Amino acid sequence: MGRRFGQHFLARKSVLDNIAQAACSGEQPEPLVIEIGPGRGALTEPLLERAQHVVAIEVDTPLLHYLRQKFHDPLEEGRLTLIEGDILKTPLDSWNGLGRPVIAGNLPYYITSPILEAVFRLENNWVRAVFMVQAEVATRIAAGPGSREYGYLSVLAQSHARARILFPVPRAAFRPPPKVDSAVVLLEPRDAAADLGIQDRYSFLKFAAACFRQKRKTLRNNLAPFYGKELLDSLPEGRMRAEQLGIGELAALHRRLKA
Repeated sequence: MGRRFGQHFLARKSVLDNIAQAACSGEQPEPLVIEIGPGRGALTEPLLERAQHVVAIEVDTPLLHYLRQKFHDPLEEGRLTLIEGDILKTPLDSWNGLGRPVIAGNLPYYITSPILEAVFRLENNWVRAVFMVQAEVATRIAAGPGSREYGYLSVLAQSHARARILFPVPRAAFRPPPKVDSAVVLLEPRDAAADLGIQDRYSFLKFAAACFRQKRKTLRNNLAPFYGKELLDSLPEGRMRAEQLGIGELAALHRRLKA
């Protein structure tokens, strides 16, 4: 079968089982799992073993034909739904009647951030997400303040979810092997207001994007066009860089500047 959209198919069964187990970690089968980009169905199989219903969203038409043949029985039984479509144009809340979803998948490296944003638009109406991503991206998602990898993606992810890296995935686990390393990350939704004091996440993320606009510049220089140098000069954080502040500290600064 030909390869389109830059796919690298995960083929190592032990890794696939570990991803499915992390996604469906309860004692009872998960009511609903949404799989992003099932490819040839390697992860779909262990997910079906651990879930009552799997919705798999695939953009590649030839792969979809293959999946319909491979999973004829689960499709007939109503345990699997195959959706042909672009994940960025497919509403993830279309299956609300089946409960809050677990979301899993091997994310295409070039659209990881937009997919995360699509998941986060569900607000807290999801159980957890387990994604395989480029190792560098996984590090950025889970990074804490003071590290070189900490940036806007870290703030975006961690203002919506608790994030941690579960395990690395070697290149040899794929067919064909990619040129970069991978890792599996776990995301669990969080209450940003209770945990971080973020009341308006949209406004805060616009602020955070401005803070990290040029990472090597101070907050004074990045934020002066929006709040004025005089106000920022009066704040001790003005002389710091955004990467030195945790999300809670950024949220507190945002509230002070808005006030």
